[in-house]
Amino acid sequence: MECCGSAEKPEREWRPLEERCCTDILWLIIFLLFCFGMMFICGFAIASGAASRLVSGYDSFGNTCGQRNSPIAGIPLSGRDQTQYKYVFVLEPCNIDTEYRKIKSMVLCVSKCPDVPLVSYGSLQNFALQNGSLLCSYDLLPDQYTTSPEKATKCPKLPVPKSSSLPIFHRCAPIHIACHLKFSEALITFIGHDSTQHGLLAGVMTSKEIIVGLCLLALVLSFILMFVIRYISAVLAWIFTGVVILGSLGGTGGLWWLYADHRKALSTTMASNELQVAQDNVHALLIYAIIATVFTVVLPLLVFIMRKRVALTIALFHVAGKVFIRLPLLAIQPVWTFLALMCFWVYWVMVLLFLGTAGNPVKNNQTGFVEFHMSGPLMITTFYHFVGVIWISRFILACQQMTVAGAVVTYYFTRDKSKMHGTPILTSVFRLVRYHLGTVAKGSFTITQVKIPHLIAMYIHNRLKGKENAVARCLQKICIFCLWCLEKCLSYVNQNAYTATAINSTSYSTSARDALLILVDNALRVAAISTVGEFILFMGKILVVSCTAFVGVLTLNYQREYTVWVVPLIIVCGLAFLVADCILSIFENVVDVLFLCFAIDTKHNDGSPGREFYMDKALMEFVKSSRKAQAVPSRSDGTDGREMRPMAGGQSSA
Repeated sequence: MECCGSAEKPEREWRPLEERCCTDILWLIIFLLFCFGMMFICGFAIASGAASRLVSGYDSFGNTCGQRNSPIAGIPLSGRDQTQYKYVFVLEPCNIDTEYRKIKSMVLCVSKCPDVPLVSYGSLQNFALQNGSLLCSYDLLPDQYTTSPEKATKCPKLPVPKSSSLPIFHRCAPIHIACHLKFSEALITFIGHDSTQHGLLAGVMTSKEIIVGLCLLALVLSFILMFVIRYISAVLAWIFTGVVILGSLGGTGGLWWLYADHRKALSTTMASNELQVAQDNVHALLIYAIIATVFTVVLPLLVFIMRKRVALTIALFHVAGKVFIRLPLLAIQPVWTFLALMCFWVYWVMVLLFLGTAGNPVKNNQTGFVEFHMSGPLMITTFYHFVGVIWISRFILACQQMTVAGAVVTYYFTRDKSKMHGTPILTSVFRLVRYHLGTVAKGSFTITQVKIPHLIAMYIHNRLKGKENAVARCLQKICIFCLWCLEKCLSYVNQNAYTATAINSTSYSTSARDALLILVDNALRVAAISTVGEFILFMGKILVVSCTAFVGVLTLNYQREYTVWVVPLIIVCGLAFLVADCILSIFENVVDVLFLCFAIDTKHNDGSPGREFYMDKALMEFVKSSRKAQAVPSRSDGTDGREMRPMAGGQSSA
């Protein structure tokens, strides 16, 4: 089977093809070149010495620990041979600049970390003479530790805590817990008394095993919920409808009551300025009440019109549950995606740290210490690296969407589900890697094009918070909101474009256009699935968080090592929601794919001989009930030549 580039059939049969074409090859080449650029940045950072400075560490004078160094102009103590001095020692590890997240103390390279507490300058001197490890500045000899007037600034602050050397990063890490808490307080900006902060941080550290265990519980609950949600989706859907209607009635009634109350109060308002304000409030409340009344009247009508679409959503959830039973590997697909993202993010953070220690050495005029600043091309590489984390992360997520789409499409368009191929997930992965990586690269780049301006706008908004006028602040929020909406719309279009590619093996642009036309033809159904379906899944996430929080309260209540366990419980709830969102997102993807397949099936088939439906029995019952209730005539024109044909032997065309 040869790759046939971007060539597409003029007429598509809308069913999974056995003979496929490579799609969007140009974009695959662009993506590979971009990845090579990311690797070049990593190689440059390693070759420039930034990696060795990060791993081995460097002192305040630009000397990398554990190796020979070249002198730096204007820095007297630079260019030292630090071959024997492999460990980084901070004179005051708790002296941290909380604004810029930097240690303001002098940093030295030493041959041994202090293995016992040092309480006097004499003990510093004895430690240096016995071990050859100089814990004071290089220009201060051990004999001067007790007599030099500069010992207070060039020697560590007493008492020096016992340290342990980290074997990988060669840092002298203080064992004293106060320094760790101080460092944590610099990273996590709490407002309150020091004792409160220490109690909260101690609670988190003590309950770390419980937090991990509760996260695993949330993972198990999310998996269970995926299989049972099809049985409770009907209840949740009508609860959602009832809550919205009751909420609109209550809100409308409250607005009319406020309007009547403010109108009655006009007679007691005597001052002219107060009277004008009161009249404006009454007029505003009247407008709001009228708008709310119109919404409350229209809402039940929309619910009545869309009631069949709600039934379709429930049917799709029911079929999605069957898909997970037939394709159990779908349930662990988020795990592989998460592992891939974690590996990439670890790599990205490491390269970012390399870039942070790259650049030219510059003397800080305030402290006199050396710092490495990026300039010129290095700033461009940082921006390139920033774009890379967005595009490649989106690419990994898009690969999951394409894999899920391929597997679900195979399931849907297989007439005899009992004879379906045993590994549709692996088949879908093979198709993705063999034919459609270019489509995934192009689709993920469209999201990146919107995500970058969105993040830049948010960054500018946060930096200028409190400095701009009301009009500028409003425009910024509108811009951020519009970019967010555009990103969500593109994400939804991408999901359906991947489904169309999985069916027809067409390019991204063609698949997005075809899928968008089908979605427009089913706008009311899309609206129902987007609202009711999102609510059902949101209720499922809340259920997982509630159960996890309840178990967390019972567990943390029996921990007596600390008294403050609110922060650990908040962390557990946040992580439980993230876990549930990650797992249930795969369920949402399956529902979206099933809906597009259903829309294609009903558009090109009518159930007559030779044009039988591919859909599940639950969806078939929905179609039959809809036809009986609405008396919708079957489609029988079939003049476009694209009607779907039965698959030979009931087998998937995969």
